[in-house]
Amino acid sequence: MIYIGCHLSVTNGYEAMGRTMLSFGGKTFAWFTRNPRGGKTKSIIPEDAAKLNGLIKEQGLGPLVAHGSYTMNLCSSKDETRKNGLEMLRQDLERMELVPDNYYNFHPGSHTGLGTEKGIELIAENLNTVLKPDMTTTVILETMAGKGSEIGRSFEELQQIIDRIECKDKIGICFDTCHTWDSGYDIVNDLDGVLTRFDKIIGLDRLKAIHFNDSKNECGSHKDRHEKLGQGKIGIEALKRIALHPVMENLPFILETPNDDEGYITEIHTVTNWFI
Repeated sequence: MIYIGCHLSVTNGYEAMGRTMLSFGGKTFAWFTRNPRGGKTKSIIPEDAAKLNGLIKEQGLGPLVAHGSYTMNLCSSKDETRKNGLEMLRQDLERMELVPDNYYNFHPGSHTGLGTEKGIELIAENLNTVLKPDMTTTVILETMAGKGSEIGRSFEELQQIIDRIECKDKIGICFDTCHTWDSGYDIVNDLDGVLTRFDKIIGLDRLKAIHFNDSKNECGSHKDRHEKLGQGKIGIEALKRIALHPVMENLPFILETPNDDEGYITEIHTVTNWFI
């Protein structure tokens, strides 16, 4: 069983996203909670969110994976940027409760000169101000390619954030295949070894979602350039092994490949057919 889908635009509403994904043949989807490059957001109509919740139950959609803005940086060297990032996070998590029991994914951040240790400390500090025992949303940190001063280029860095989190049952990991490959983990030739290392450092119980992408780059390039499935350096056979691996069973797989709607429909059907 696999829940496969892609990013959709929230422009026409929450229920519309669900119906669009069903028309694509998918069983989950992702959306940006606000402009991914600018941070602006629109109000959610509760009635629309309620219709999506009904559609999820009716059609058996898998866990959904919202994505925070790329401009949200909880560990920036600039106080104002951190403050704005925290407010984005607070607002986003409040809105997520209108579509309960789903995932909120974000890039941990870039320390922009403060150093990795300080960056990790700031990310955890900010998360601890918004993660609450009674929230239904699980916040998931994304594995990163490691370009520039990004935090999250290794499993160890992600675990160091988790170690500092107070509400540990509200935190998990989104495993981005392109990012993980670009950061230096050889998921093509040693998938079991990479997953064993993940389990030893973080724990497979923290693995909540997959960003399913090929990569334009060689392993360890630290460049973060996504490619369509089977057209990059990871390759279709390795991606198929990832999707079919028992560790991945029942996880939401979100395509972030450089595609139009028709391209996503093709990839969704390709992945779905692996399970037939």
